Amino acid sequence: MSPIAMGGPALFIGSDTTYVALVRPELDPADPEVRLAAEQAGVSPEEFVGPGNVWALMWEQEEQEGGGFELPGLRDADADDFAERLLAELSFASEPFTVEAGPVLSLDGRPAGEDCAFLARITPPEGEEMPPLTVEIAPEATGVLRADLEEFRRSLV
Repeated sequence: MSPIAMGGPALFIGSDTTYVALVRPELDPADPEVRLAAEQAGVSPEEFVGPGNVWALMWEQEEQEGGGFELPGLRDADADDFAERLLAELSFASEPFTVEAGPVLSLDGRPAGEDCAFLARITPPEGEEMPPLTVEIAPEATGVLRADLEEFRRSLV
């Protein structure tokens, strides 16, 4: 079976192998793969898809198991605020900075010339059975990050 195509706003910070991501997945109940998965789960495609308005925080670390959890209290306005504050820091940063996305994600940025490295501190919400963790993200080009943040903010409209 091919992977199910997902839409919705998504902000990835990092590489293919080490990243943190803030995502609000949206599935199409008319998608043939979604319909098949729903049938296999014994539910309607609409029930399988769900409301499509729940944010999630995901992460991956090279050579380690990744993970994620839902953030049911996070609103689009909160995600936009996080992206706006990170964009501002990247636009003017010459010193280390910290931007938080509520109590679950703290992103420490360390400018390095035209790049910026990050240390993501992830604190799972109550009810998640995992300890807090950190994800070290290698330096990325700030111009690319700024463009990604602007695109993410536009996707929230």
